[in-house]
Amino acid sequence: IEIYSLHVDCKVTSRFAHTVITSKIVNRANESREVTFEVELPKTAFITSFSMSIDGKVYPGIIKEKASAQKEYDTAVSHGQSAGLIKITDRKLEQFHVSVSIAATSKVTFELTYEELLRRQLGKFELLIKVRPKQLVKHFQIDVHIFEPQGICFLETDSTFMTNELTEALTKVQNETKAHILFKPTIDQQKINPELDETLLNGDFVVHYDVKRGATAGDIQIVNGYFVHYFAPREMPVFPKNVIFVIDRSGSMAGRKIEQTRDALLKILQDLRPEDHFSFITFNSKVAEWKSSLLQATAENVASAAGFVRTFSASGGTDINRALLAAVSVLDKAERLPERSVSMIILLTDGQPTSGESNVEAIQENIQKAVNGKYALFCLGFGFDVSYKFLEKMALSNGGIARRIYENADAALQLQGFYQEVATPVLMKIEMQYPENAIEGLTKNNFKLFFEGSEIIVSGKISNELDLLPVEIKAQSHASDLTLKEAANVKEKEQVFQNQSYIFGNFIERLWAYLTIQQLLEKSISAQEEDKKTLEAQALELSLRYSFVTPLTSMVVTKPAGQQQTELANKPTEAG
Repeated sequence: IEIYSLHVDCKVTSRFAHTVITSKIVNRANESREVTFEVELPKTAFITSFSMSIDGKVYPGIIKEKASAQKEYDTAVSHGQSAGLIKITDRKLEQFHVSVSIAATSKVTFELTYEELLRRQLGKFELLIKVRPKQLVKHFQIDVHIFEPQGICFLETDSTFMTNELTEALTKVQNETKAHILFKPTIDQQKINPELDETLLNGDFVVHYDVKRGATAGDIQIVNGYFVHYFAPREMPVFPKNVIFVIDRSGSMAGRKIEQTRDALLKILQDLRPEDHFSFITFNSKVAEWKSSLLQATAENVASAAGFVRTFSASGGTDINRALLAAVSVLDKAERLPERSVSMIILLTDGQPTSGESNVEAIQENIQKAVNGKYALFCLGFGFDVSYKFLEKMALSNGGIARRIYENADAALQLQGFYQEVATPVLMKIEMQYPENAIEGLTKNNFKLFFEGSEIIVSGKISNELDLLPVEIKAQSHASDLTLKEAANVKEKEQVFQNQSYIFGNFIERLWAYLTIQQLLEKSISAQEEDKKTLEAQALELSLRYSFVTPLTSMVVTKPAGQQQTELANKPTEAG
């Protein structure tokens, strides 16, 4: 089985990435063989189409509502289910995998397309392409085109498998607003050494970049009546933060996990700013407060905390409820905190609540009542024994987010990386306001916190014949209350994209749909049963209309006669 051509073609327009992977394979054997197409793609992406063409006949994947696709499938495959075509492979990726049997000397072309909105983290966008052909490929090519009307301020490629020979196969061309990256290694350049037919191409091909920003109310882009508004203010003073680390030290954390947690916390302590206040609560079946109140992050207090962190050991049960209530109580009682400051609780746990209150619904209710919108709760689930669903719902209901920490060698780095994302709050209570009667389908437009290095994105449809789209941003910074105003000239903005030949026409509309689906799904996690149904129905309608494989849709892949006829591609979620 020979892959004679493998092409990754990726177009990023104003953060929205559209990636097409085309693999051409021939069966050189003199009998029929099974051919496999395997691609790893970012979890944040939605697959939009898949097809295989065998000897000229095309078999397209068809996107349907998940429930009805499953029903049809179960009828067709009465002899038990085969595994789905997509599974999560690591903390950033999921794998799409399909096999088909083809006759001797036959050829098959697989084509997979997926889309995602690149999120700014720690000051840059990341485009991740996983490369793993498992054999030498005669025509191998990665093509990345980036167009950012705001201008590209830096661009770097980084790859885990580069050698000096392979760098020669990489070219970068860049001007003010566009970049083209081409990676096209010959067969010889792909080899680990000249004697062996083994490939070097195994790992991540990553592009990082950021865009230029004026000091105004962000940047608005408009195509075909849909707008997107990007807002990432620069050089803002940082809010002091009051942070309580709530750390699980139950028996299951023993060994490597508690070591990695200690390592991460020692580094995080070094990153605290002198004006921050902090404390620790550790818990198993008992809850222990390091100090009864928050301490300022002076050199002395940080050193004493480091001493405490080094003593962490793990044993016993898991009383998440009492630990979080204790954290809320410390914040409630805190005195002499900076007047304008951001209070947050960061929970790290690796298991289910086993001690004290163990009913997750009751815990969620208790915590939400206690937090009462005053503080942000971030939940980090370590490994796969946690109830991620529970942590995610709790975080989203209390103005924070949840993250799974994968039990790898780099777990300490994952913990630190998460902390860095939330370490520098620069705005709070951000409201992005647009003329009410002129915008339809507005995505989320008020945000509790904005962290340095990230970006706020709002999108919507301009409903009537507006010439100017006025926007007003209200927010609180550490120094003052801000009001920023801007008006975008609709016709001028539309013009920006008109002469860009390689852009697919309705990309802002698709970006809007992608963002809306993601927000509806996120909202449904912490919604009541009735609301949940409505939110999911809206997300399903959009997923079908724009043909996205989301957790509510399935792609039905049909194969030639005589083989297991249909298989389903379902998008997995972190909560499983």
